[in-house]
Amino acid sequence: MKRVVALFLCILMTAAICAVFPACSKKETGLRKIILNEVTRSVFYAPLYVAASRGYFEEEGLKLEIVTGGGSDASMTALLAGEADFALMGPETGVYVINEGKTEHPVIIGQLTKRDGSFLIGREKTDSFSWDMLRGKSVIGGRVGGMPYMTLMYVLNKHGLTPGEDVEVINNIQFNLMGGAFESGTGDYVTLFEPTATQFQNNGSGYIVANIGLESGEVPYTAFMTRPETIKNDPKLVTKFIRAIVKAQKWVETASDNEIAEAMLPYFPDSSVETLAIVAKSYRETDSWMKTPVMTEEAFSRLLDIMEFNGELKARVDFKELVDNSFAEKALNGSGK
Repeated sequence: MKRVVALFLCILMTAAICAVFPACSKKETGLRKIILNEVTRSVFYAPLYVAASRGYFEEEGLKLEIVTGGGSDASMTALLAGEADFALMGPETGVYVINEGKTEHPVIIGQLTKRDGSFLIGREKTDSFSWDMLRGKSVIGGRVGGMPYMTLMYVLNKHGLTPGEDVEVINNIQFNLMGGAFESGTGDYVTLFEPTATQFQNNGSGYIVANIGLESGEVPYTAFMTRPETIKNDPKLVTKFIRAIVKAQKWVETASDNEIAEAMLPYFPDSSVETLAIVAKSYRETDSWMKTPVMTEEAFSRLLDIMEFNGELKARVDFKELVDNSFAEKALNGSGK
């Protein structure tokens, strides 16, 4: 009983101190700290880094910390465990969670990219690549069930190549170790995101021969998710988060490649403005970034088609069960407060 009373008094004292000193909850800056777990670090997610570096989250009263998960499964685990307030990952991860029978599943609140952002890298430079060159070769393609892997399989089939027969697809290498494995001699080809793809080309470790995103077509590739209790208990937080993303998407749409590169540089200290500008131009030219966070039902259906083609879809998920566009729509029309 004494321990209960002592605990109660401790809680009262803490509450009183925090009431006098707001820094208890918002630190010295007066900003609310939030954590976003991203699936990987890539220029592909440029609008996110723009929002952070240009102070759009601070304008909303938020201090953003970005943690790199190293795979959609790791990012989803962090979100479900409450280690992150938001997560940036492939929408297919949410489909998997729903198909596992979980009713309290994370919800998509905004889309960031609209096609695969990876490039096919070969060991030899070629000016006239054809997909038929992959016959009898091996490709490091990511993990089974992940969007990079599924999109690659979809593209191979589109070009008349049967994995396991015409081409070997290596699927037992962790996402963030694929580049290192290729440099160590594994595989004839590998799929890599930027800026790694351009860095490989610049240092002679490999050469970009094809753009996977252009080959696969438009599909909701990466999206922001949060837990349903966050939406229910703290809708203002979700609104502020999405508003910061909307500001960045609008800025990126009119900014120069160099301006985008400079805004992203703090998140890519091992790169250069010149390299980041090159890859920013590449992603802009391939129309990889969403202009708004609103996901369409048509695009979502195409995602399910790709999953179904890969044999990774137990059942089709209803769009409204996983996607909540209301915060994005409010942010766009200025009604979100």
